[in-house]
Amino acid sequence: MKAVMDAFWRAAAYCLHPKVLLLTLLPLAVLVMLALTLGVWFWHPAVQAVQAVIGDWSLGQTATLWLQQIGLPDLRVVLAPMIVIALALPLLVMTSLLLVSLWLTPGLVRLVQRRRFAQMAAGKGSGLWRGLGLSLGWTLLALVLTVLTVPLWLIPPLVLVLPPLIWGWLTGKVMAHDVLAEYASAEESRQILHSQRGWFLLMGVISGYLGAAPTVLFSILGAFAVVLAPLLVVVVVWLYTVVFAFTACWFAHFALARLHLLRQNDAERLDGPAAPAAGLT
Repeated sequence: MKAVMDAFWRAAAYCLHPKVLLLTLLPLAVLVMLALTLGVWFWHPAVQAVQAVIGDWSLGQTATLWLQQIGLPDLRVVLAPMIVIALALPLLVMTSLLLVSLWLTPGLVRLVQRRRFAQMAAGKGSGLWRGLGLSLGWTLLALVLTVLTVPLWLIPPLVLVLPPLIWGWLTGKVMAHDVLAEYASAEESRQILHSQRGWFLLMGVISGYLGAAPTVLFSILGAFAVVLAPLLVVVVVWLYTVVFAFTACWFAHFALARLHLLRQNDAERLDGPAAPAAGLT
């Protein structure tokens, strides 16, 4: 637990590093351009389509008529933009996750390695295509588990437990593998992923709850979210990116520290004590 908390605070400190902050802005710039493009071309048609669906829905018609009778705005005027935003936000977030995986994770892992484990030699790793295959396989398994457990989400306590466990497991698997891919050999990765699987799962679950915070903020604002949508989407996506960056740093500090310790123990068995790792700079 001490190693996990040490990596946690180091990751939090790294998130204040100018280079890390700059890296979080790169995916954001692309996502802002994507959001603006989608908004210009698809916002009004999407809102009109949702309004038409609500108008054709008997319950929507009843609710709209009742709101008009008591002097409140048409339900479709407020609800349709919120539905469009709710549907578009996951697309933006998933794009952010992809960009983080492509840009942030490798850069942040190298930053941690250079500043804390400068003498760490790179291993052969598991290979790019094998890593992509494993990540895809884990993602598909997580999706299957999510679909199979949806009926259990109707039980209030389980909806707060099952999704974070599933996606926490996925985060732990993917992040730990990505961190170790460049610096650990296949055998070293296998040993660390197996021996630290409980801690990786815990870190993934915590990261999942942290990642839910921007969505909770968006939900709390309710109808105001529609008015502030252009600004809020940017803020929410940036918060997601920061959480992803923190998660990458957290896994990098923990996994590379485990790798250094593993090599240190191997060196001590063969050649005597090895040099300790450098501290956070």
